[in-house]
Amino acid sequence: MDSASSGSAVRAVCQRLAAATAAVVMMATMAAVTGSTPRASAFSREGLPVEYLDVYSAAMGRNIHVEFQNGVAPPAPDVPAAPAAPTKAVYLLDGLRAQDDYSGWDVNTPAFERFYGSGVSVVMPVGGQSSFYSDWYKPSSFNKQPYTYKWETFLTSELPQWLAANKTVSTTGNGVVGLSMSGGAALILSAYHPQQFIYAASLSGFLNPSALVMQQAIRVAMLDAGGYNVDDMWGAPWDAAWKRNDPVKQAATIARNGTRLWIYCAPGGQTDLDQGADPNLSFSANSLESLAIKSNKDFQAAYVHAGGANATFNFPPSGNHSWPYWGAQLTALKPDLIATINR
Repeated sequence: MDSASSGSAVRAVCQRLAAATAAVVMMATMAAVTGSTPRASAFSREGLPVEYLDVYSAAMGRNIHVEFQNGVAPPAPDVPAAPAAPTKAVYLLDGLRAQDDYSGWDVNTPAFERFYGSGVSVVMPVGGQSSFYSDWYKPSSFNKQPYTYKWETFLTSELPQWLAANKTVSTTGNGVVGLSMSGGAALILSAYHPQQFIYAASLSGFLNPSALVMQQAIRVAMLDAGGYNVDDMWGAPWDAAWKRNDPVKQAATIARNGTRLWIYCAPGGQTDLDQGADPNLSFSANSLESLAIKSNKDFQAAYVHAGGANATFNFPPSGNHSWPYWGAQLTALKPDLIATINR
């Protein structure tokens, strides 16, 4: 190898290392963006028919909290209640630092209010910090987790069966919406459970987890958010589970399913939605969104190449990684979601 070639190779390696380091630093700040302190005033208003359920998961050996709003309209006064037909539902998945008491969707957005009176039930699983809403191989060893995450099993088998039996919610034809950590999870759930989820939305998701840079970034982010060991989730970097849970790698499957998609991501930057935002979080919010945008465009390319033609791709010129944007997107996609699942 001549000196020029050697120099080019060294520069290429340095660039890759710099990119990996930047990605790791940005992903490690995700907790600060998606783990804001709850404010009581942000919770659903009094009077909404929100229920707080405990649903047992045999796969995880524990109760899982679920916030729920039934889409069935209450009967008119003095009118005998007829047996309710099953409602369709939207499952709203949380971010990296999902809390164990309330869903971030309830804490940070008026999601229940948005769907009140729509005829669509709202299902907010609570918890799942750093889980990627996936079935893990074993309990996280670093933080001595006492059970194994089995979120895919819970969301696609145990919870829908419980809701069908106890809340008259359909097990098929529903929607799922995820943000940040759970954006890719929503797409993966639709890939492998297309009858249950005929609508899937990813908001600012990281859609290429099996990419080497992202593997390392996710490792650091999960350590920061609860001390979780990524190797216990999907195994070593070469394990097939990484690609199995990678929306870019599974784009052809999603395209063949015909699932209706809503994919949102921005390149970073400020808009009117940032009025009153914490300036201390602005750098990380912009950095994380700029990290996510390429994987979203890579997914779009893979999806279109596979013949996919049932998606809305919303890539605005500015916007960052924070709840005001995800709340606005939930409002924007709501008519599309309802029209799809009520066909």
